[in-house]
Amino acid sequence: MTQVAFPKLLSSQIAFDIARTILDGFDKHYRLFREASQAARRHFETGDWATAQAAARERIDFYDKRVQEAVDVLEDEYTPEELSDSVWREIKLHYIGLLSGHKQPELAETFFNSVSCKILHRTYYHNDFIFVRPVISTEYIETEELLPTYRVYYPAADRLRFALKRIVTNFQLGAPFAALERDVALVEARMVEKFGLDKMESNQQLHVLSNLFFRNKGAYIVGRAVNGAREYPFVIPVLHNRHGELVLDTVLTEVEQIALLFSFTRAYFLVDMEVPSAYVQFLRNLLPRKPRSEIYTVLGLQKQGKTLFYRDYLQHLKHSSDRFQIAPGIRGLVMLVFELPSFPYVFKVIKDFYPPPKDTTRAQIKEKYLLVKHHDRVGRMADTLEYSDVAFPLARFSEELLAELQHHAPSLVELEGERIIVKHLYIERRMVPLNMYLAQAEKAGDDALIEHGIREYGNAIRDLVAANIFPGDMLYKNFGVTRQNRVVFYDYDEIEYLTACNFRDIPEARNEEDEMSAEPWYSIGKHDVFPEQFGRFLLGNKKIRHHFMQQHADLLTRAWWQAHKERILAGEVEDIFPYPQHIRFHPHPTTTPALQPQAPPTLENLEHE
Repeated sequence: MTQVAFPKLLSSQIAFDIARTILDGFDKHYRLFREASQAARRHFETGDWATAQAAARERIDFYDKRVQEAVDVLEDEYTPEELSDSVWREIKLHYIGLLSGHKQPELAETFFNSVSCKILHRTYYHNDFIFVRPVISTEYIETEELLPTYRVYYPAADRLRFALKRIVTNFQLGAPFAALERDVALVEARMVEKFGLDKMESNQQLHVLSNLFFRNKGAYIVGRAVNGAREYPFVIPVLHNRHGELVLDTVLTEVEQIALLFSFTRAYFLVDMEVPSAYVQFLRNLLPRKPRSEIYTVLGLQKQGKTLFYRDYLQHLKHSSDRFQIAPGIRGLVMLVFELPSFPYVFKVIKDFYPPPKDTTRAQIKEKYLLVKHHDRVGRMADTLEYSDVAFPLARFSEELLAELQHHAPSLVELEGERIIVKHLYIERRMVPLNMYLAQAEKAGDDALIEHGIREYGNAIRDLVAANIFPGDMLYKNFGVTRQNRVVFYDYDEIEYLTACNFRDIPEARNEEDEMSAEPWYSIGKHDVFPEQFGRFLLGNKKIRHHFMQQHADLLTRAWWQAHKERILAGEVEDIFPYPQHIRFHPHPTTTPALQPQAPPTLENLEHE
C-alpha cells in the first residue's frame, strides 16, 4: 500500500477548511447520536415504548444524513478544479492533525471516508486519500466527563449485596423499583452460585460500565466480576412490571447468553458513550470471540462496524487462497449468493431479472432490506452489511460464479483489469439453510434434531409476528440455523408488515366443479394470506408434519394470525426476551410458552456461522 507522503509544509487553506468542514459534520452527527441515546433513558423511565422504537429507527439514518450534508457543503462551496489530488492529500493530513485529542477518532476517520467516497472516484480509494488503515490510536483515550468508562466496586470490603445495590442505585433511574432488596438478593445468590464470590479472594471487584444499554423495553447493566485471577461477565436486565415499577429480571452469567444479547440478529442498543472505543474494548473482554466490527455495529455505530469488517475481510483475502464460489443450497429467484468457503459470510447480489412468479424490482428489494435494517429484528432476522463498488480479485472467482454473475446481474458487474467490480451487494453471516439442516438430520436418523429445527422454525415465525413482520415466503430454504442452533430468517424480498396483510379462510367450494378446479374459485387480493394453505408446501415430510402439528398447529389457522394483527393495531408491544425464560426471576404470567428458548441438541459436521 502506498504510504502517505507528508509535505514539508501544509500550505492549502482550502484543504484545511475542507478538513474542518468534514470534522464539524462528524461532531454534529455524534452529538445528535449521543442525544438520542440520552433520550432513550427518558423513554425507558416513562415506559414510552412507541416513542422509543421510533427514535431508535430514526437514529439509524443520522449518519447518512450528516454525510450528505457535508458533501452538499463541499460541492456548493468548491469547484472540481480546486479539489486537485494534492489538495485532497493535504485534506487528509490536516484532518489527522485535527483529530489530536479527539474522543472518537476512529469514528471520525470513517466519516471522512464516507464523505470522500461520495466525491471521489473509486480509483482514489487508497491510503493517500482515505483511511484505508487507521491512523489515530484509540488506546488509553480518557474521558473528560465526570463519569469514567466504568465504575469499580469492592464486594469483599462492602459486602456483595450492598455493592450490588449501589450498582443499581448509582444509575438513579427515574422510576420506582417494585422490590429492590428482594431482586438484589436474587442477583447475589445467582452470582455466588456461578462465580463463587462467597469465597474470599485477595482481589475481588465488580467492574460496571457507567451507562445503561437501552433496547426495546429493557435497560441492561453490563459488567464483569473479578475474583482473584478469574474474570466473569454479567448482564442485569432491568424491566418494567405490569404496574410500571422496575424489576431486576435476571442476571446473565453465561458467555453464550450474553453473546445472544449482543447478536447480529437483534436491534442496535442505545448507550451514551463519550469514548466508544473504551466501551468496545470492555465488551471485547467479555466476548472475546465476537469481532470488534460486530460490537461497534450492535452499539448503533454500524458504519464503523462496516469499516472494521471490510478491513478484516481484506486481511483474510490476503492470507487465504481459496476461490469464491456459488453458495450451496437451493438457488434463489431474486438473489445470487456466493461465498468464500474460508470466510464465515455470504455475498448477495440482486439479479437483473426475475422469473415468474416473482413480481418485483431492484428498488423494491432494497426497500425490503432497508425495512429490516430499521426494524426490531427480535433475534430472528439477520443484519446485513450493504456495500457499493466492491473490488474482488478476478483470479479468485470460479468460472461458474463469474458466468452466473455476468448472466444474472450484468448491470452490477464490471471487469477492470485483474479485478471484478460488483457495484452493489449485501454481506451477511453464513448459516446452514434450514432445509439442509432438516435433510441432514433426517439422513442421520436424529429425530431430536428434526424436532428442534421445527420448534425453532415455528418460534422464529412467532417472534417475527410479535414484531409485526410477516415473512412472506415461509419455505425452509429462506431460514438459516446459526452456530447457537437458533433459526433465523434471511430472505427479505417478500417481507411485509403483519398489519398490511389480510388473513382469510378459504371459502367453501360452491360445487364439485370448484373442488376439482386447478384454479381458485374465489378472488385473491394482493395482500391476502390463507394460513391453512401453509401445510401444503411445509408439511410434506411425515416427521416434520408430526412435530409441526404437535408444536405449531395454530400457525395454520386464520384466527391465530388475525389475533396478533389486532393486538398490534391496538398498540400492544409484546415482550420478546433475548434470554431464556427459565433463568428469569419474575416470569410474566402471560408469557407464551412456545417462545421460550430451549437447550438445543447438536449435529456433527454441520457448518454453522
